[in-house]
Amino acid sequence: EKGYETGEHAPGLRLGGCGAYKAAHHIIKTHAKVWHSYNSTWRREQRGMVGISLTSGWGEPVDPHSQTDREAAERYIQFHLGWFANPIYRGDYPEVMKNYVGKSQKSAQQGLGTSRLPTFSVQEKTYIKGTSDFLGIGHFTTRYVLQKNFPFLQVSSYHTDHDLAELVDPNWPAPGPKWLYSVPWGFRRLLNFIKTQYGNPLIYVTENGMSETAQCPQLCDEWRIQYLKGYINEILKALNDGVNVQGYTAWSLLDKFEWNKGFSERFGLYHIDFKNKNKPRYPKASVVYYKKIISANGFPNPREV
Repeated sequence: EKGYETGEHAPGLRLGGCGAYKAAHHIIKTHAKVWHSYNSTWRREQRGMVGISLTSGWGEPVDPHSQTDREAAERYIQFHLGWFANPIYRGDYPEVMKNYVGKSQKSAQQGLGTSRLPTFSVQEKTYIKGTSDFLGIGHFTTRYVLQKNFPFLQVSSYHTDHDLAELVDPNWPAPGPKWLYSVPWGFRRLLNFIKTQYGNPLIYVTENGMSETAQCPQLCDEWRIQYLKGYINEILKALNDGVNVQGYTAWSLLDKFEWNKGFSERFGLYHIDFKNKNKPRYPKASVVYYKKIISANGFPNPREV
């Protein structure tokens, strides 16, 4: 969306309403081709696995007793995670995406003869379905979601296709950038959603962490420790729920280049002095804590769980 719809990220294209859907369509078909290539050529010899890594927040209905809020929260997940996961695990785009972008909703209102959401042929659906030996999940935060009807728009948008609004709880910790609130319980719900929707696939958590935006070195990152503690604890709860999580990767080892934020947003366990030509690295307090978790393969102190 940010690369092909708003132009905020590389390659910076502003193809409103269509660009993101077209780009995703090509990504999904290309992923399937790579999986089949490996499966037919290399798997027998190497015995490796090919999967895909998808990043998604969790959407929680503002009012869990409201049917419209529950449906809006469902759309939030389907327009993020389901957009890619549904074709790979179930053979096609989520029905709610097809309905909301397609003829019965936005595309028809804008006078388009066909949906802005591309379609897969019968052969493509069969070719794509099942092309993932594991599911990588990047997860950072959660939003409360409620129904919001956008007025008729001449300029179509992936963002407005959802017909929903996102809210946050002002009591949620947000020590870093404005978009990243610490809401550990959302991760357990997302993992259980994946288990239910996609047949409990093998999951590797490929990204999970908290950043800071301050320019000065913040080596005493107690808030990052609390974030890691909370989110890893929810993964352990998900394991008890029967979710098939096999591994976890904290995001990230080092401060690094973060999209259009450059070096100003720091996710690293190690602080990097980018102004020094040698780029020295300094361990933050979270390094000590995370080392203990790695050594124990879990929380060293059972009372923490």
